[in-house]
Parts: sequence; structure tokens; C-alpha cells
Amino acid sequence: MSEHHFELITVDFCAPDAADQITRSLRDTGFAVISNHPVSITDIEQSYSGWRTFFASDDKTAFRVDPPQQDGFFPFRSENAKGASAKDLKEFYHVYPDGRVPADLETDTRGLFDQLVALGRTVLGWIDENSPASVRTGYTEPLPSMVSGSRMNMLRVLHYPPLDATNAADAEPGAVRAAAHEDINLITLLVAGSAPGLQALDSDGIWHHVPCDPGTITINVGDMLQMASGGYFPSTTHRVVNPAHAENTSRYSMPMFLHPRPEVVLNDHYSADDYLQQRLQEIGLK
Repeated sequence: MSEHHFELITVDFCAPDAADQITRSLRDTGFAVISNHPVSITDIEQSYSGWRTFFASDDKTAFRVDPPQQDGFFPFRSENAKGASAKDLKEFYHVYPDGRVPADLETDTRGLFDQLVALGRTVLGWIDENSPASVRTGYTEPLPSMVSGSRMNMLRVLHYPPLDATNAADAEPGAVRAAAHEDINLITLLVAGSAPGLQALDSDGIWHHVPCDPGTITINVGDMLQMASGGYFPSTTHRVVNPAHAENTSRYSMPMFLHPRPEVVLNDHYSADDYLQQRLQEIGLK
């Protein structure tokens, strides 16, 4: 996967060969970008607007996370990347099917959540159908059924505040908005962030900017799909870099993590729940 081959193409979701193009891009880079998808742009924009207000308000502390449930509001610098000592420069909110959502955000957020899960199931079906037979036979059940009825699917609403004296002065050296990491789940659907900053790492150690054109959704492979596919689909390392001085504004982002039911067997070593619990400890959330 040299720099020459690390090309993040944007696929028209309605193209006749979309399933093949998306699967091939995920195989080659661990990432794919889609346009012309069925998720309502209006719902995305309304959700961003509502959550922007939430993060700017003191009311957010009333929703502070309850660690056993992992739902609710996580204050600034709650999480570190696996193996990183510095905490990420972000605050965020976890939305689960059974979790808490502020009343004024409930309708828009749940609507977006359901649309993203439906899209994710479609994409998982395409990945399953387009996996080589030798890979497909390793799946303990079809990929879409792994997330069927899952209460572990999770929408994470992120706010990366501007970096200024109030939050950067006491940040550990080397702290960034999101340090280099891989996702835990099967696949992640990321509606375009409010500003650039997401980068993906190729196998030559070169970082590449991931497009965040309005209206697009980025898909990336998580560790669980890498495991289930015996490494055929790579869980690519990615990060969110700090903004240049001229672009030092808040950044908002909404990744949807498609996550199997806890009992789903990924490979000979892990169930979905085994792996999740291990990773939550590694990133400081448990």
C-alpha cells in the first residue's frame, strides 16, 4: 500500500458498482468515502446545530457519563488513544439505543441514528457479499446479522474546542485532538465533520488527509472486522490533528460505530464483548 496506491476515492452510493467499489476501497486502504447516500442532509445539519448548542451550555454536566453504561457526556480530556499518555483534546457524548439523550435533541438524534444504522447494515451486506469465499467462510454469521438487534451500536458526538490558553496551557506535551488510533468496532460511518483534520496512515508511514466534503460520509474498517476477516480488511490507523493557527475554531464530528451484539464470536480468541472490555481499559474509559 504505497503512497501511490493510497487513494481515497469518493463513491456514488447509487452507482451500479457501488458495492464493489466500496469493498475494494476498504480492502486497499481501510477507508471509503461515499456521496449521494440515503441519509438526510437536513437531519445531519439539524443534529449538528442542536449538539453545538448543547456543548456550549452548562446543562451538559447534568448528563455526565455513568461509567458502567458508557452513555452520556464525557468532559474535556476524558480519553487517551491506546498506548498514548496524553489525553485527547476533545469532549463528547455517547448515544446508545437505550441511552440518555437530552429531550430537545431526542427526535433529530434518534432519526439520524436509525438512518446511519440502516446505511451501515447495507454496507456490511455489500462487504459480506464481496468478500472472497475464503474470507467469507470465516465469518461466524453474516456481517449484517452481527449488528442485528445490537444495543451496542453507538453514535459519538464530538466537540474539539479551539485550542487557546484555557485548554492548551495545561495540556500534556504532544496532546492532539485525537491521537493516532484504530476503531474498536466492525465499521464506522462518519458524517462529514464541520472542519478538516482527519488523517489516515498508509503502510509506508505516510499520513493522508481524509476528505470531509459536505454531504459525504466516510466509512472505515474497525478492529472487529479486521479480526473477523482474518486481516483481509485492514483497520487503518487514523488521527485528528490540531488546527493551524488561522483555522483554530471548534470542530464537530459525528461517527456512528456499528458494533456487534456482545456474544458474537469474531475469531478463535475473542467475542465482541471480550474485545470491547479490553479496549475500553486501554483507552481509559473503564
